[in-house]
Amino acid sequence: MANTAMLDLTTVELRHRIGSKEISPVELLEAAIERIAAVNPAVNAVTATCYDRARKEAKAAEAAVLRGDNLGPLHGLPTGIKDLHETEGLLTTYGSPLHRDFVPKQDCAMVALVRQAGAIVVAKTNVPEFGAGANSRNPVWGATGNPFNPELNPGGSSGGSAVALATGMLPVCTGSDTGGSLRIPAAKCGVVGFRPSPGVVPMDNRGLGWTPISVLGPMGRDVADTRLLFSAQVGMDDREPLAFPLEGGDLRKARAIDLGRLRVGWTEDFGQCPVSSEIRRVFRARVKSMQHLFHTCEEVKFDLGEADRCFDVIRALNFVARYKDTYDKDPGQLGPNVRANYEMGAKMSIADVAWAHAEQTRLFRKFQATFKEYDLILSPTTPVTPFPWTQLYLEELEGQKLRNYYHWLALTYFVTLATNPSVSMPCGTDEHGMPFGLQVTGRFRGDRELMDAAEAMEWAFARISGLGRPKPDLAKLSKPTPSLKSIVTHPPVL
Repeated sequence: MANTAMLDLTTVELRHRIGSKEISPVELLEAAIERIAAVNPAVNAVTATCYDRARKEAKAAEAAVLRGDNLGPLHGLPTGIKDLHETEGLLTTYGSPLHRDFVPKQDCAMVALVRQAGAIVVAKTNVPEFGAGANSRNPVWGATGNPFNPELNPGGSSGGSAVALATGMLPVCTGSDTGGSLRIPAAKCGVVGFRPSPGVVPMDNRGLGWTPISVLGPMGRDVADTRLLFSAQVGMDDREPLAFPLEGGDLRKARAIDLGRLRVGWTEDFGQCPVSSEIRRVFRARVKSMQHLFHTCEEVKFDLGEADRCFDVIRALNFVARYKDTYDKDPGQLGPNVRANYEMGAKMSIADVAWAHAEQTRLFRKFQATFKEYDLILSPTTPVTPFPWTQLYLEELEGQKLRNYYHWLALTYFVTLATNPSVSMPCGTDEHGMPFGLQVTGRFRGDRELMDAAEAMEWAFARISGLGRPKPDLAKLSKPTPSLKSIVTHPPVL
């Protein structure tokens, strides 16, 4: 039997031990496979696997260590790739029956960079169908359960990655983010999710190349692990129209930052996002517990105009571009969330699109003006404690009917519209004992500065009662959760 205890080490520590020959990539892979076998039946986070290939790559990685080769930053680390990202030779379904047999012939640009850094791709991680929504369930693989309670929603669309990280099944997992898909599952599962600036991580399969709302990015159990993966994902690519280089040297190394010099603003709701009274209470209590760390920490008032309507239009535009042909042939081939987005967009006019881009520009400029006074903006990441995964989305909040299936994600998609880098980091638990995520938003294109600040905050939070990272009880995940597979209509062909 493999020594699965090593999987509880940080990813940074694992990489150090591989480099010093204390841990073999072969034994680390076997430990990951063993833990997946033990834990995944309870949470259903890991989908397609390629263990035979991974074992060959692990042996090659071990040989490279023994030869004294130069090793990449992710050398020998077992890795999960979100099932929206194409992986050469490994089933990529997008959570859709339309692609249940699709095995790509090449990696997407981001996966190629991760592999070049030495990562060993072991498996894909679960998503909502085509990534639409923040509940990681689909008709191909079923639903993913929250690692703190598998009957609850782990968030999405990077839900499988967040759960695999939280449970230690895999030390490295990738994600992506449009309306909050890196940040929301990180918040609900007690890990870190970082939405970088558009263009920093190449996204070669984005149909509308100049639309900045969708990005690829890293997740990790702590900030240092997250930035380790980020350092491998970053790269200039001629297929990425928004690409720009991050300056300042090695992203893996945090630069010293004194929290006591930072001017911090906070908001419960950006002036208009739906947020439950419970989450407001928890957030205010967290701010009170941490405010002494900063030079200033004060409430900020926002007026972000018609941000909800703006996001509706820009999001729908992307769905029209991607799914028109499929919808015209047979709308029934698309799930309810994807159809809702497409149909919303199909009714819009050029005037609507022009208004939305102008409104996003106005919102962007208002948001950036805030950073003349503040270095960081704090907010909750999600507006409610995790709800049952059987509930596709949140229809109403405390008696108020929400606008559509993703309106409950406004706390994150408002920041998406501004395009600023943003990170969700664990910050204790809520009143139900579930992970509470703090969203920290930095300056425009201030990715490196935000990661430095987040790492300093994480260090401080670990020393303040109630602000540390909660961890799931793996002993409670020893039994399968059959209901998670209940929405599968046909088994995928592997």
